[in-house]
Amino acid sequence: MQYSSVTPATFLSRPNRFVARVLLDGEPQTVHVKNTGRCRELLVPGTTVYLAAGDNPARKTKYDLVAVEKGPLLVNMDSQATNNVFAEWARTGAFRPGLTLLRPETVWGNSRFDFYWEAADGRKGFVEVKGVTLEEGGHARFPDAPTLRGVKHLEELARCRSEGYEAAVCFVLQMAGMVDFAPNDVTHPAFGEALRRAAEHGVEVLAMECDVTPDSLTLARPVPVKL
Repeated sequence: MQYSSVTPATFLSRPNRFVARVLLDGEPQTVHVKNTGRCRELLVPGTTVYLAAGDNPARKTKYDLVAVEKGPLLVNMDSQATNNVFAEWARTGAFRPGLTLLRPETVWGNSRFDFYWEAADGRKGFVEVKGVTLEEGGHARFPDAPTLRGVKHLEELARCRSEGYEAAVCFVLQMAGMVDFAPNDVTHPAFGEALRRAAEHGVEVLAMECDVTPDSLTLARPVPVKL
């Protein structure tokens, strides 16, 4: 996916999870943060961030904060982008050959999954997509904060599998060059336990890293998953 009118700025502070203060062309600006996660290891005062111009003139904030430099890494922070890049990738046939349907935001049981899919050979299933911005020494981790909703999704995916659907969770690593991916058991051990249980019940666990530029995000290649 591609952004338009991206410009660099310097991160100053984050008054709340929705907005940040940045220095743009020497002037302080309030911008929208397209990620409500903690991102404390990313949004450090003095860090270079990248802003995409919004397309709604009635908005209070003119720009969205979509990416940040973390040393040599460029990390995309747009939590809405991960579903878009997964859909772009899946529609090429890379996820399932013969895909005939990829429907977003589909309710099943007590959950709303990111995608429901069908293939020409009669196979069908559900996919939940999780964006990953946490990196520790080249190792990608999820989550960066406890997520009861994430645990629930994994339990529901296991139920889907037991009722004959295929089921997968795809961790979209919003950065490149990762050694591997693993659940962040230190921050939320229950999520790691739920992920391992889901895998034991036949839920496919994928981790795909992205090629990232200030104005683009592209799903690129798989990385090893360590459960």
